[in-house]
Amino acid sequence: MAVVHGDGKVAAPLLVIAGAGSGKTNTLAHRVAHLIVKGADPRRILLMTFSRRAAAEMAKRVERIAGEVLGRDAAIIADALSWAGSFHGIGERLLRDYAEQIGL
Repeated sequence: MAVVHGDGKVAAPLLVIAGAGSGKTNTLAHRVAHLIVKGADPRRILLMTFSRRAAAEMAKRVERIAGEVLGRDAAIIADALSWAGSFHGIGERLLRDYAEQIGL
């Protein structure tokens, strides 16, 4: 259900919380790939987890899954998931990007 949440064009944000070994990574990778295949801009998708390794794995899976559907057009995904990362990595990026505006 989480993979096809919404109408494929505009959907409310979706939070997926589940225990270890329940298939969260696979579900999230399929969800993001589904959004991209349906036309979502991958640069506007926040894909966040708690470790760099898990984030890299999810991004790799998204590229593979979307690539299976899009074929040659999947090249756009390679660097487009710019907001995929760990909780701390994304927080650091936001602080660096907006440090001056928030007085740091």
